[in-house]
Amino acid sequence: MKIEAIRVWQCDLPLREGRYSWSEGKFVEVFDATVVEIVADTGLTGAGEVCPLGPFYLPAYGPGARAGIRELGPHLIGLDPRATGVVEAVMDRALLGHPYVKSALDMACWDLAGKAAGLPVATLMGGRFGASVALYRAISQSEPAAMAENVAGYRAHGYAKFQLKVGGDPATDIARIRAVAGVLAPGEVLVADANTGWTSGDALRVAAAVREVDVWIEQPCRTYEECLGVRRAISQPFILDENIDGLAAFLRAHQDGAMNAINLKISKVGGLTKARRIRDLCVALGYPMTIEDSWGGDVVTAAIAHLAHSTPERFRFSATDFNSYGTVSFADGAPRRIDGRMAAADAPGLGVTLRAEVLGAPAFVIR
Repeated sequence: MKIEAIRVWQCDLPLREGRYSWSEGKFVEVFDATVVEIVADTGLTGAGEVCPLGPFYLPAYGPGARAGIRELGPHLIGLDPRATGVVEAVMDRALLGHPYVKSALDMACWDLAGKAAGLPVATLMGGRFGASVALYRAISQSEPAAMAENVAGYRAHGYAKFQLKVGGDPATDIARIRAVAGVLAPGEVLVADANTGWTSGDALRVAAAVREVDVWIEQPCRTYEECLGVRRAISQPFILDENIDGLAAFLRAHQDGAMNAINLKISKVGGLTKARRIRDLCVALGYPMTIEDSWGGDVVTAAIAHLAHSTPERFRFSATDFNSYGTVSFADGAPRRIDGRMAAADAPGLGVTLRAEVLGAPAFVIR
């Protein structure tokens, strides 16, 4: 089997709620997704997707993904997509850095590998643990009372884990955490995610003010060094996200005892191949993970489901169903939330089929 062509689409993903807001006044209303389809000489196809959280969250942006794929795609023509390690090595040699560019291509290769083997990607990644995967819901940043009210609404959809978007004025963030904690039901989990928006002083102030609240603190500051300093000074359990951008960063954080859990984002580390490698080390070293991506639609949600479903339940802190946030569905067969949970498809590969009537003509094709 050899890669014969790569089709690439741009797809807008508007939000059901109109706007997604997080630290420092950042927000997105329409996400810019890049969807790829790798065509093999056997006629099989594999789907991939990458969708940055705007151009100001990580070093990634929508048009950049497509520009990078134009550069990188020709190097993959003629390769066996089932040889994901070889594809990974070729991509890393042909284009230094830019992990998000590689993610959609790597994802599509995994989809093809599963279809060629007649097996779901979750099986190729180690097999299913449990019947489904528990999801969290991100609570977009707004006034404390409104955020608390949103928790009640999402609870009705079965969510029991809530990621509160903070990282603004410390006094307001303290009020946000307390307001939401005040409406939590027994067994529900609260994460205060600053998305790098606090200074170390802000983080220490907030953590001290809510020390009586059962809350996880996630990625309070921009730099790893600042986060490590906060981690060592507070008592709350601690999650690293933006700083875990690859295997070396994870190993450094493990050596320093810098976290109790991580957010493992597929495109941030360069695709499913690299994410699985980090996932397996997290399991071996005892770190729970939220398995997700920066953002995405149906294909990203399917990839998350397969990686999460093949992770032992003890180490699945949570996962994300991004396709429930948006108004556009561009693939059939993607996982759908049922009572706050989702499951990876039993069909071969990722289990998704791109919808030509939604995507339209490709932006470009590489042959």
